[in-house]
Amino acid sequence: MAGHSKWANIKHRKARQDAKRSKIWSKCARAIIVAAKNGGGDPTTNLTLRYAIDEAKAANMTKDTINNAVKKGSGDGDANSYEEIVYEGYGPNGVAVLLDILTDNRNRTVSEIRKIFERANGNLGTSGCVAYLFTAQGQIYIAKEAADEDTIMMTALDAGAQDVADEEDVWLITCETTDFIGLREALEAVEIEIAEAQITKVPSTTIACTGSDATKVFRLMDSLEDHDDVQKAYANFDISDEEMETIQAAAG
Repeated sequence: MAGHSKWANIKHRKARQDAKRSKIWSKCARAIIVAAKNGGGDPTTNLTLRYAIDEAKAANMTKDTINNAVKKGSGDGDANSYEEIVYEGYGPNGVAVLLDILTDNRNRTVSEIRKIFERANGNLGTSGCVAYLFTAQGQIYIAKEAADEDTIMMTALDAGAQDVADEEDVWLITCETTDFIGLREALEAVEIEIAEAQITKVPSTTIACTGSDATKVFRLMDSLEDHDDVQKAYANFDISDEEMETIQAAAG
C-alpha cells in the first residue's frame, strides 16, 4: 500500500502481504512471465525481468517457482497473453490513485476495478488524470545498525543515490530507477544488509487523511491490492503511523 514512504507503513504493508502470500506469489509469477515474454529470459539484459525476480525473492518465492515462471514467459511453456495497463482514479477525500495492471481480459478488469472505486465513494478516471502527480523512484531502506552513517552515505552517494534520509530507525536511500540495480549492488558489495528495496512511484503532493476518510482510503487501497490483476497500487494519501496502526488493528 504505497501512500507515503514512512518505514512504519512499509512494515505494515509487508505484514499484510505475508498474510496473503499465495496471492502475492501469483502476482510475482505473472510479472515474471510478462517480463520474460517481452524482453527475454536473461535478467542480466532484461532489467524489467530482474526487477520482477528481485520482488519475487523478497516475497520468499522459491527458486524453482521463479525459474518455472521465466521458462513459461520465454516460450518453454504455455503462457497466457497478458496486457499491461495503467488505471487512474480518485478515492475518498480526493486522494489520487494509480494502478499498474496485468490482465488477460481488459473488459472484465475495468468493470471490477470501477466497482471497487464506486463502493469506496471514489471513481475511476480517464488516462492522465493523476499520473502526472507521480514520479518513478528507487527506494532502499537500511537499518541503522547495519552500518555506520559515513559508510552508508559514502557508498550510496558514490553509487548514484539522490539522497540519504533519516527515517527514525532506518536510512532511506532514494535514486533514479536507472541507478537502482547499481546502487543495490554497491551496498551489497560492502556487505551492507538491505532491509527493503523497491521501485515505486512517489507523489509530488500528498493529502492528509484522518478519521473516517483515513479508514475509507485504507479499505479502498486494500481492496485494490487484493484484486488479482492489480500488480501495484500507488496513492498520495498521508496517514499518520499511529492512525494506520489503529486502522489495521481494527481490520484484523
